[in-house]
Amino acid sequence: MEINKVVNKYIDQGIAELVPGVLFIDEVHMLDIECFTYLNKALESSLAPIVIMATNRGMSTIRGTEIVSPHGIPLDLLDRLLIINTQTQTAREIHLIIKVRAETEGIKLNEDALVKLATIGTETSLRHAVQLLQPSHILAATLNPADPSVTPEIVEDASKLFLDAKSSAEILRKKGGYINQ
Repeated sequence: MEINKVVNKYIDQGIAELVPGVLFIDEVHMLDIECFTYLNKALESSLAPIVIMATNRGMSTIRGTEIVSPHGIPLDLLDRLLIINTQTQTAREIHLIIKVRAETEGIKLNEDALVKLATIGTETSLRHAVQLLQPSHILAATLNPADPSVTPEIVEDASKLFLDAKSSAEILRKKGGYINQ
């Protein structure tokens, strides 16, 4: 309360300005009912931020309750949302995204390595393919410091070292869970 009084005093005096921002909540289905209650109240404030929520869940139980709701979000909050349906990227889009990301990070990829990463992205996920860029770059720099160009063979080696979530889950399923042997 004291902090609010000081902030309000500064705003009234023109010393400070309060600018609402953007709040991005990934995996929103992981929030519990108390968090959703707080968000509902915060969204009613005159200084409410723009809230962007992301989830890949359909019907899910709202944590802290036994209520099943779309995306695991309470219906009273869900009614206030603008829902944007996203599409899976095409192989061509994944190819372009990886190419831009590699250029941005200064990673030298030959065209065949880019095709290999795009294929991995379509078979697993774009996130996994992008995450393979740095390990591939490090392997390339270790193997040839003078020309750290990522090749398909290097991408293959990196993909054997760093599994995607589905492959990892399949290994655990086959082994019956994590067993330290």
